[in-house]
Amino acid sequence: MQNKRRSFLHQCLFDDSEQVAKGQGKNIIPPPERESKWKQYKEKFKDPLIIVLEVVFCFAVIVAIYEATVGGKGMEAFLDLIGIPVAILLATTVGFFFEMKAGKEFDILITEKDKRPVKVYRRYKSDGKETIKLREVKRQNVCLGDYIYLESGDEVPADGELCESNSLLVDESNFTGEQFARKSAYEQDFDAEATFPTNKVLRGSTVIDGNGIFRVTAIGMDTVEGKGAAKTQEGSDVDTPLNKQLKSLGSVISKASFAIAILIVAGRLLYYFFFDGNAANNHDIVDIIEFTLNSIMLAVTLIVVAVPEGLPMSVTISLALSMRKMLKENNLVRKLHACETMGAATVICTDKTGTLTQNKMTVTNRDFYGDDAEKRIELNIALNSTAEISLDDNGKEKALGNPTEGALLFWLRDKGIDYDKVRHEYSADNVQPFSTERKYMESEFTAKTPDPDGTAPLHMRFIKGAPEVVLAMSEDIGNGTTKDHIETMLKEYQQRAMRTLAFASQREVDGKWTPLTFDGIVGIADPVRKDVKAAISDCTRRAGVRVIIVTGDNLTTANEIGRQVGLLADDEKPQTITGQEFEAMDDAEASRLVSNPDFKIISRARPDDKARLVTLLQKQDEVVAVTGDGTNDAPALSKAQVGLSMGAGTARAKEASDITIIDNSFSSIVRAIIWGRSLYLNIQRFILFQMTINICACLIVLVGAFTGTDSPLTVTQMLWVNLIMDTFAAGALSSLPADEEVLDKKPRNPNAFIIDRKMLSRIVGVGLVFFVILFGLWQLLWHHDVTPSEGFVSLFSADALKSAVGQYLDFSKAKPHISAYEMGIFFSFFVFMQFWNLFNAKYFRTGRSLLQDLVDIFRNRQAVAKSYSKGFVGVMLIISIGQIVLVNLDGVMFNVAPLTASDWVYIIIATSPIAFVPDIIRTIQNIISRPKRKETSK
Repeated sequence: MQNKRRSFLHQCLFDDSEQVAKGQGKNIIPPPERESKWKQYKEKFKDPLIIVLEVVFCFAVIVAIYEATVGGKGMEAFLDLIGIPVAILLATTVGFFFEMKAGKEFDILITEKDKRPVKVYRRYKSDGKETIKLREVKRQNVCLGDYIYLESGDEVPADGELCESNSLLVDESNFTGEQFARKSAYEQDFDAEATFPTNKVLRGSTVIDGNGIFRVTAIGMDTVEGKGAAKTQEGSDVDTPLNKQLKSLGSVISKASFAIAILIVAGRLLYYFFFDGNAANNHDIVDIIEFTLNSIMLAVTLIVVAVPEGLPMSVTISLALSMRKMLKENNLVRKLHACETMGAATVICTDKTGTLTQNKMTVTNRDFYGDDAEKRIELNIALNSTAEISLDDNGKEKALGNPTEGALLFWLRDKGIDYDKVRHEYSADNVQPFSTERKYMESEFTAKTPDPDGTAPLHMRFIKGAPEVVLAMSEDIGNGTTKDHIETMLKEYQQRAMRTLAFASQREVDGKWTPLTFDGIVGIADPVRKDVKAAISDCTRRAGVRVIIVTGDNLTTANEIGRQVGLLADDEKPQTITGQEFEAMDDAEASRLVSNPDFKIISRARPDDKARLVTLLQKQDEVVAVTGDGTNDAPALSKAQVGLSMGAGTARAKEASDITIIDNSFSSIVRAIIWGRSLYLNIQRFILFQMTINICACLIVLVGAFTGTDSPLTVTQMLWVNLIMDTFAAGALSSLPADEEVLDKKPRNPNAFIIDRKMLSRIVGVGLVFFVILFGLWQLLWHHDVTPSEGFVSLFSADALKSAVGQYLDFSKAKPHISAYEMGIFFSFFVFMQFWNLFNAKYFRTGRSLLQDLVDIFRNRQAVAKSYSKGFVGVMLIISIGQIVLVNLDGVMFNVAPLTASDWVYIIIATSPIAFVPDIIRTIQNIISRPKRKETSK
């Protein structure tokens, strides 16, 4: 054999070593190119709402300069500018920081892998003589045309074609999902249905058993793994649903704000020239210019008030907090947007091995024939095997050698049998390893010690292999079992996608062999993870998310797994689409296929098939999430809106993904959906809260502009109000726990406007109510004197209320100015309106209410814990205590005077209906809708 090999290599090896020199260091797949940190940071400023803020900031600077120079405000005018740049910097910097931190978790030291030794046949000249030697070279120095020697445990360093093979078994799960693929250099062994040709080996796969020699046909980026890495770097050019919706919102806000600003300028000029006693237009040109500029400044100020500068920061804070909380639930998020996008997913394309299954061959079924058959099979497994159980670098047990034999050894270990101890009790007399030609392994063993009864040491022959072969060899079957019965059992096992093995044995007695007895069969499979069936049910039946299995396995295995995980019903027709058929379809035909909800499985799929499936689904406006753990999954992982790699997956898959499922559990994907949908709901809550206040503030500015009334809020007061509306509200609403009820709703339309009809009606309706209340209070303070001795409660006297009704639309001033004490009342009333309105936002689209939570503090604290967070409670305390401290201890800065303790109590009570009136309505609605929800759940 060795001479034949040398002759073969002499004929095939390249003639000179120049090719080697040219190929040195070329067999590498470089990590994805990353932009500089500065470029990544600048990308954050391209957010649609950040751009709106940048434009608004430019206008605000112009206003500040004008007011500081012409208006005589001095440096005080520049206080207005603080909020916007702070909001911009916080939103961009927080997002950048979290993505950088997450990126470090995924840095892979590929260079070390490329330095691993590889056994290569190289041609050398020494003393004028030509020799061929098997040498070790670094994997990165493998060249085209090299002949590589492979044996059990080796990782294939490049793509190539087999020249020689001996029972070669390769773990190709990184590319096809198959843990073991038979490889052969000989045409008679070729499998026509194999995903990749039987005589082809791929870089990144691992030799499980046997040995062989292959000729390198592709290295580095030209390999299947390299091409997958290149497609991974292409990434996805599809916007995330949230980005689309925020762009739309930013566009609407900016257009509306500028339209209102133009309306203000036009309306004020119209009022100035025709309704202010100036019909003759006898004013000085300087007065006209000054009035026009003041109108423009007022309009720009309104734009600054109207644009929710806290929204980008709210989104970033929400994403960052969710990112940290998802990590606690075994979802390591690399890219912030993936948190929310997962909640918008409409389709999950999942592979089988390692995602739906455990990626660990396990004995799942067994049948023994005969009284002592089980004991004989245990000896057969322990002795008649070349596999071992060892520990990997992380201290985790793994099988070395054939995974089927490894599964048998694990089964023995679980039964409490130490296979290594058994092996030390017997000596091998004759061992014939498994070969593809014979399809069985045969061994003879003799016990090292005699039997207790004094007879000769036990001498046995064990056979293990393909059931049909072992059954044909056997002369007897225990318990009188018929061959027909065994063949029926084998068909049942094979229909359930199991790998089957049969065992036979015979014993030497007085120099003669007993009949070869068929002892039994075992079924070995990669079992489905325990949580997968329930998780897929939650996805498809509760959440309305479609699941498609894309696997390299054959039709039978793919369909059986589909039934085991509940994706296919027991009476449902098997799926028949293979990767080859899918590839042969044109885009129109393939689009019709993937749009059919009955399409659930592709078998014998290649990497390009999965990536193409993702692209076709995205063209149909689907939001696609892809799960995978192998190198073959990387292109699809990067193209999808959300790539989900498994914690036990390959480095290439993790690099391409947005989220890594640390515990490899499909149920963690369901948790990611819950977090994503809850996060989107929190963002809607923030928009609801802030836009309500914005409408109220804009209307107050508008009325002041057209009536000549002074602004009810000073610059410093507005800064505090904006802090409440932006940072505090964002932190409070972002910290709310994930609500599992969001799983019972269908995925949202990614093209829908983020403010739906219900939100719009709430924003406009509540904003108008707030404006009516605040404008009434402002008018009352202008026409009714309130002193510290009388207190806030005097505003509810009969005379005050009568005055409020009669003079609500009276824009004349009953006094020259409002006192600092009265300003403190109005300022605090306005803030506590927001305080209570934050509860309305918190309970938006939930099945709970504030009253219910107050009762459950004493009745069901666990329910309250699921509804609230420490962050939300903390923020509410900061707002309330902070308002009291600001007014009573730093009143001069805010142009207010301290309020009494009774004033604070009455203000809190007077503003509380803002939360409790809607809350009573919500409670009644919840009671009415509860029976309907129960019927729906049934």
